[in-house]
Amino acid sequence: MGYKNLKFNDNSVFLVTGGAGFIGSNLCEAIIEMGYTVRCLDNLSTGNYDNIAHLEGNDRFTFIKGDIRDLDTCMDACKGVDYVLNQAAWGSVPRSIEMPLLYEEINIRGTLNMMEAARQNGVKKFVYASSSSVYGDHPVLPKKEGQEGNLLSPYALTKRVDEEYGKLYKKLYGLDTYGLRYFNVFGRRQNPEGMYAAVIPKFIKLLLNEEVPTINGDGRQSRDFTYIDNVIEANLKACLASSEAGGEAFNIGAGGREFLIDIYNALCKALDKDIEPIYGPARAGDIRDSNADITKARELLGYDPEYDFAKGIALAIDWYKENL
Repeated sequence: MGYKNLKFNDNSVFLVTGGAGFIGSNLCEAIIEMGYTVRCLDNLSTGNYDNIAHLEGNDRFTFIKGDIRDLDTCMDACKGVDYVLNQAAWGSVPRSIEMPLLYEEINIRGTLNMMEAARQNGVKKFVYASSSSVYGDHPVLPKKEGQEGNLLSPYALTKRVDEEYGKLYKKLYGLDTYGLRYFNVFGRRQNPEGMYAAVIPKFIKLLLNEEVPTINGDGRQSRDFTYIDNVIEANLKACLASSEAGGEAFNIGAGGREFLIDIYNALCKALDKDIEPIYGPARAGDIRDSNADITKARELLGYDPEYDFAKGIALAIDWYKENL
């Protein structure tokens, strides 16, 4: 289980795009701790340099301030790289509805730039962040690859397009691509600030500050909340997966289902707070229920998530208590 005992060639070089972000910085840190070399590419538009500052000075870590929308930057960053972990993107369904052109530019063209740079530089494996949002309005639970519905947001569309390019780059050029459909990732370093912040860190911060959180909708919507270390495991195991699994997309969740109001009540209990939430309107473009069937990732990637929700949320709460 987990990822810490995975073995790569001693001189392996990883490139993590969006490496100063929540998921990217955790990937950079994990790779360094495992003894390998990592380059971090980030333009700091949504990433935070503080997330990787502690890695500077390590001779196996390099930070490149650059933008995946610039092909030359992508080409330079990929030179001599074995594995690309492409996390660079703009998240948030509601924000994508407000800014569809920017999402197309970053999430589609930027990812395509990275695939092309990886291809031209002979990268072994290209692992990229997709999203459970690609399931759209398909009602069946759990969500299973190949059973996608109508898309509900520009963000979801960008991820679906990335997956189609991933298939083509495998079929046409032989680049082994692996799309990871993340299901509501949470954990250390996830930003609690701003109107587009993820729900778990946002709730924790508000509760710690004795403020009243707002729940969008009735609180009965459900999510497969997935702890960050499961996502690290999935990325690194994809780098070791067979070429036959290339060109595919995989659900990366914990395989569970938590209702938002239950999450809120659990956080109140863990933080010893008694604060009644406010209920607001449901967010446009949001999927109502989400729960991952992770069979395909288990079989083809060897993905075996070590952290269920209870274990992950306890670690996340401890981290936020110390760092907020």
